[in-house]
Amino acid sequence: MRISEVSEQTGVTPRLLRYYEEQGLLVPDRDSSGYRDYTATDAEVARRIRQLLDAGLSTASIRTVLPCLTERAGRLAPICEETIADLKREQERIEESIEALTTSRDAIATVIAAGTV
Repeated sequence: MRISEVSEQTGVTPRLLRYYEEQGLLVPDRDSSGYRDYTATDAEVARRIRQLLDAGLSTASIRTVLPCLTERAGRLAPICEETIADLKREQERIEESIEALTTSRDAIATVIAAGTV
């Protein structure tokens, strides 16, 4: 598949697909003339990368997490066991951010409500 086809299927721009490749997150094959040749698996990986970025993970974290998203012979890769602790810390950080944002939102709503009386 060409980069334009993967972009259309995944909603990830060609520019971002190239960036994912630069970051070592996506490794498409190359044809004899040097053009990228994406597979259906590459498209799925691109979708996962986008989801993880949207969730707030850095590309460095994603590079570690990606192998954990695929089971091998019914078991997760050994590196995944180490990664789980990192992901739990990241999850806690995100939850703390959500709580702080919720508190800020509620404070703003209180001020707005007081001003409209």
